[in-house]
Order: sequence, then C-alpha cells, then structure tokens
Amino acid sequence: MTHPHTSALLSAALTAAHRGWPVIPLRPGGKSPALHGEARCPRTGDCAGPDGHRKFEQRATTDPDRIQRCWSAGPFNVGIATGPAGLVVVDLDTLKPQGEKGTPDGAESFLALCERAGQPVPTTRRIRTASSGQHLYFTAPDGMRLGSTAGTLAPKIDTRAWGGQVVAPGSITPAGPYTVLCDAPVAKLPEWLQTALTTPRVLPAGPFRLVPVRNATRCAAVALEREAAAVAGRTAIGARNRELLASVIRIGRFVAWRDIDRADVEAAFQAAGEVAGLTAAECRTTIASALNYSLRTARPRETA
Repeated sequence: MTHPHTSALLSAALTAAHRGWPVIPLRPGGKSPALHGEARCPRTGDCAGPDGHRKFEQRATTDPDRIQRCWSAGPFNVGIATGPAGLVVVDLDTLKPQGEKGTPDGAESFLALCERAGQPVPTTRRIRTASSGQHLYFTAPDGMRLGSTAGTLAPKIDTRAWGGQVVAPGSITPAGPYTVLCDAPVAKLPEWLQTALTTPRVLPAGPFRLVPVRNATRCAAVALEREAAAVAGRTAIGARNRELLASVIRIGRFVAWRDIDRADVEAAFQAAGEVAGLTAAECRTTIASALNYSLRTARPRETA
C-alpha cells in the first residue's frame, strides 16, 4: 500500500529538480541521507564504475525517471545537494531548550550582521524549518566553489554549499514540516556575505595580553582577565564563538553591578575574540548580544 505522504514527497522532489536542483532521498521522517556510505558500498549501480563509491553530491539527480522510481519506493524526505545546485543556503537556527534563554537566535544574529554591513535583510526564497528556523536561498557566485560553514558568520548561523545539503520544503519530520515562507526568486549571494565567508582570518601576532583595567573592583578585573584569556585560547572553529558568548555572559553581571565599565569589557573581549580568529564584526555582534542579555537577567548582588 502506498504511504499517504509518498505522492506529496515525490511532488516535492520533482519540484526541486524542475528548478535545476539535484535531489537525494532522506530517511523517512528524518534529515540524513538514505544512501549507503563508503564503508558499506556494494560497488554496484552508480558505484560500479572504476572510481568506486560515489558520494551523495555525485548521486544527487534531476532526472525525473530516477526520482519517480526512488520516491515510489517509500516516503523519503527530500534533500537538495546545495553545491551541485549552485546554491548557498544560510541556515538560521533557533535556540535549543537547553540553551541560554534570551541569547540571540540565528535570525536575530543575521539581522545584526545586516545592520553592521549597512545592508537590508535580503529578499529571497525563504523556507521555514521544522524547528521554526529559516533557510535563506542564494545563488552561488560564478566561478567560486564555496564550502559549507558552521558558526563562521555568527552563532546559530550555518551555511550550506559544497559538501552540504538542505531539507526541501514538503518534507516532514516529527518536529513538523518544512514549508515555504517566501517564494521570491532566489537572489544572488550579496557581496558583503561573500566577503564574510571568504576573507581569510589573520590572527594577531604574539600572545594575548589584556590591557589592565583601572576602574573595576579586583574581583571583576580578575574575572575579566580569566574569561578573556579563555576566549583568546579557544581557536577551534565553531567553539570560539560559543566560548565568547558564554564568557561575556559570565562577566555581564559585573557590568550590571557597576563593578566594571561596559566599555572596558567590550574592548577586552573584542581583542580576545579577534586573537581567537573571529572577525571584528562577529565579535561586536556576539559581545553586544551577550551583554544586553546579562543586563536584562542579572540577579541582585545579594542573591547571586
């Protein structure tokens, strides 16, 4: 018996393919590819050639006959192979239940990036994800092979290009469906976003040195020195922005208690974040968001 969702998912796959976007089957109700990995490759079918195992980007297709055969076999969700599709998709994530309440989500961080670039939020195809996040679709720059990123632009913002895939609208997960929020034409990747994704990160020479803070209590000054050093030493991509966010939130209570000036905290973490390899814009956005959160939520000193 045909699964009730199969025809709708087949239609979603054909719709994406009609746009020229190669698709792959995803696990029913899931987001991961329903394809064998290299370790279990039978070396048959697509993988029978002299090059052996073919990865998902090589197996993604716009062939309607292949799509018909595949999605007639089961209620597979639909994945779009963003690299072969010529897309760069900006993934704006929501806060997880265990995350810091009141910290910026992906949409808020992206708005801050646009404001700092002096640019409006781009009008382009926009998809609502099952977790209430958003996917913003852009066409990749001609002649440029951009890779996928995680947290490079700002916390809760990933990008999917070569090496990545996104769940197409029409797909359904236990958390909810993927739906079209805005069906505008897919815009070109803005130049300022392209620059942010391609500008090499140059680390300042020499070890991190915190400029002594004069107008602060000893406790606040010592805490700032410790937290700024932790940020400067966290250079792993994906971890450094999280470290900056958490450290600034921890110091924010001292700003709320007037034990230290906000400007001194901003300057210290700006320097530490740039030493860790974050861009100046990333640092400013994260620091401002974290301090604003701390000032809203800090408990009185007597109860802390």
